Amino acid sequence: MRRPTIADIARQAGVSKGAVSYALNGQPGVSEATRARILAIAQEIGWRPNIAARALNGARAHAVGLALCRPARILGVEPFFMELISGIEAELASRSYALLLQVVADHEAETEVYHRWWGEGRVDGAILVDLHVEDPRVPEMEAMGMPVVVIGHPSAAGALVAVWSDDGASVRETVAYLVALGHRRISRVAGLPRLVHTAIRDTAFADVCASLGVERHQTVHTDYTGEEGARATRRLLSSPDRPTAIVYDNDIMAVAGLSVAQEMRLTVPADLSIVAWDDSPLCQVVRPPLTGLTRDIPAYGAHAAQRLLALIDGGETTPLEDEAPRLTARGSTAPPG
Repeated sequence: MRRPTIADIARQAGVSKGAVSYALNGQPGVSEATRARILAIAQEIGWRPNIAARALNGARAHAVGLALCRPARILGVEPFFMELISGIEAELASRSYALLLQVVADHEAETEVYHRWWGEGRVDGAILVDLHVEDPRVPEMEAMGMPVVVIGHPSAAGALVAVWSDDGASVRETVAYLVALGHRRISRVAGLPRLVHTAIRDTAFADVCASLGVERHQTVHTDYTGEEGARATRRLLSSPDRPTAIVYDNDIMAVAGLSVAQEMRLTVPADLSIVAWDDSPLCQVVRPPLTGLTRDIPAYGAHAAQRLLALIDGGETTPLEDEAPRLTARGSTAPPG
């Protein structure tokens, strides 16, 4: 069945399409009785405004954009982005806004998508994620003039409004906890080195290890996949002076690391302690359940959406430092054997 149109309403009401347009948009030009009849017919036949057509006429699109420069296969299994999007969606739905989502191959394609969406009036604003060091998207977004909120550290967000959490504090808490357990050889399996949050964690990890007297510490960068996480774990655990604890930058790699440790006949946590960032149901269903850095990721997404909607409405909004991930100790961490 085709969607109902203004012409259908006009035909049933016995009026012109112009009169229907006046009535539906709350404009003068029709009597109150005619307006009431037109609105009743529109509701009866299930008519809804064509948002795309209204956007082309300068009206709001009631949609925001999110382009993700991540392989689609990773998004399907990575809990972080699914939880983040659920929080964004929940906040947008309360205002009858839609989320326009597209997976792109690189930053150039991502910028082109935002230019097209904004130029065609398909979105009223956008959320930018995965900030890179000296990110070329930031000046592009500033020049575009579109309302944008960045989920990332303000040091790399330029003039754009940022929502972020203190990753450095979480790294320091994690290493201090492992040191208190007695660990002196701690490694970290990290994400992509060009990401701002990875660079912040790298610096915090090196600094806190040095300050707490960790004898051997090492960071290995990966692409966040389970395959790369497993490969990095094998390399670390095959070294003569293998770590007694490993911190992983996402839950998928942490679970992969647990499998590798078991494959190499190491007992977790007696032979190896494991910490996952971020915590997720995935961390809790394996055995032993993984110690994780826990935060309310849907709320994180909702806070970004709230600030973007405020920008779209023309209001003043400020950057938000959200709650930092907190360490939740479970069965995968213990004093070294």
